[in-house]
Amino acid sequence: MTQSVAGGIPTQESTIILATGYHRAVTVGVGPGSTVCIAGAGPMGLAAAASARLLGATVVIIGDVNPIRLVHAKAQGFEIADLSQDTPLHEQIAALLGEPEVDCAVDAVGFEARGHGHSGVKHEAPATVLNSLMGVVRVAGKIGIPGLYVTEDPGAVDAAAKMDSLSIRFGLGWAKSHSFHTGQTPVMKYNRQLMQAIMWDRIKIADIVGVEVISLDDVPRGYGEFDAGVPKKFVNNLRKLFSAA
Repeated sequence: MTQSVAGGIPTQESTIILATGYHRAVTVGVGPGSTVCIAGAGPMGLAAAASARLLGATVVIIGDVNPIRLVHAKAQGFEIADLSQDTPLHEQIAALLGEPEVDCAVDAVGFEARGHGHSGVKHEAPATVLNSLMGVVRVAGKIGIPGLYVTEDPGAVDAAAKMDSLSIRFGLGWAKSHSFHTGQTPVMKYNRQLMQAIMWDRIKIADIVGVEVISLDDVPRGYGEFDAGVPKKFVNNLRKLFSAA
């Protein structure tokens, strides 16, 4: 049995990082043999990808427009789709799976999404992820949405988006009988099981999400680097700070 610490942070705190991704993998029906597409290679997307693998997924594909984050995702054993390129998502999936569809998907990006392709990544496109996932999830598949969508976004690209009115192809999802799963994560429902999985090295969540424990003085640096898109999850271990006081 390993130490009850993951990446320098208590196992219980690692479990909290993991729980939301795990909940979405569960709600979209990931199981042995599943093919899964995860939108977003940030900590949430990586947690969902790790959860899908823990649940038995055969192939987990992570898509992002940030090549640096994709390098990290590939190093963790996941397949990747580079959405900064002009090759559409369904074609990249077909190149990996032999078919342009997956069983289920997770949107770990939310309203801050950008467009795809060389020109698209230069602009915000808040409906891009959901529309793309509806295009690649097979009929009757499920899409989990831990990514944040807000009721108001004053900095949005247009008047409609400022009021959270997005150009989502809902008719496509309806025609394909998709189901969409949102809402809060019941962390305590999974807490013990995930803690055991971490402690017995069934899942190395700190390595997968790129945990770096920082001091309170380093928090501004952490925010700056995270906003720049580094493949890290910065954690300020206040418990250590208080225990030293």
